[in-house]
Amino acid sequence: MSPPGQKNFHTAKPEESTAIDRSIPEFAAAQISDEDDYFASHKPPSYLPEIEQELSQFIKYHQQQSQKKIALVTSGGTTVPLENNTVRFIDNFSAGTRGATSAEYFLENGYAVIFLHREFSLLPYSRHFSHSTNCFLDFMIEHEGRIEINPKFSDEMLQVYRKYHQAQSSNSLLLIPFTTVNQYLYTLKTISESLKVYSSRALFYLAAAVSDFFIPQSRMPQHKIQSSATQDGELVIRLAQVPKFLSRLVENWTSGAMIISFKLETDNNILLKKARSALERYHHQLVIGNLLQTRKKEVVFVSPDGGEQWVRLTDDEVRQGVEIESKMIPAVVKIHDEWIQKGSRVSE
Repeated sequence: MSPPGQKNFHTAKPEESTAIDRSIPEFAAAQISDEDDYFASHKPPSYLPEIEQELSQFIKYHQQQSQKKIALVTSGGTTVPLENNTVRFIDNFSAGTRGATSAEYFLENGYAVIFLHREFSLLPYSRHFSHSTNCFLDFMIEHEGRIEINPKFSDEMLQVYRKYHQAQSSNSLLLIPFTTVNQYLYTLKTISESLKVYSSRALFYLAAAVSDFFIPQSRMPQHKIQSSATQDGELVIRLAQVPKFLSRLVENWTSGAMIISFKLETDNNILLKKARSALERYHHQLVIGNLLQTRKKEVVFVSPDGGEQWVRLTDDEVRQGVEIESKMIPAVVKIHDEWIQKGSRVSE
């Protein structure tokens, strides 16, 4: 019997049918710029119908029974395979900490959450133990031939378990994995279109680290690239640019949803400029800007009207282990509620 939420598929499994498929047209990098070209030249994941069925049931349940708002939280980094039977790949580094932590606080604030995550990255609730400096086995002891919780951790584990059990028993958390950037894009589009019926009561919280470049399926070899076959011992890779689908998400894939993207920088002098530029380019509702060096202590909300709202932890809060997401998500919820009210007034 599979544990609750466990899928019958793994996104890391190669799709053999897509390797060197010459029936798929190849587009130059500069031409892979819109939705039609990309989805015409790249096959969907074989497991997509299973996800569509899960989404339909989840959304229908919350429409008809719980009336909860729904947050789509994307988390973790996408990969770019160099071969279809993947041995080598280019990865976007992300443990998924921001996404997994934020998902927990959305649940605590009364949302149902669709968690689109990199397979094997951090998950809500289990992150407290899988991302710990302790080995998971350190949380347990043997007593009279049986495994028990180490009393040193029992109070913390009980609190986490209760929250996890509440999310599971209320059918409020749907986990959907991805590995490659192609899987991410197809699944994001599927979820977005499924959430159209939720209109402004849907919230998109796009915290995943998405690849900027990739190898089109029509150019991807099926088997491992052999080092002996390369010229002068060098491997030259020609990458195409991943289309920027945020504008398509805003304009076509959703209907009235509130959309939040993230902007991570290392230079404080350009952070706000980059955030405002993203809003001007994609016309969504909020950019959450953060610096690599201080992302766990402070973030800034940048809105289309030019407003800036800083969310910060005090030094005492940092020492106490307070998570900045515990402040971020209530602030996001307030903005989302205002967005819903604005949408209701427009429709009247």
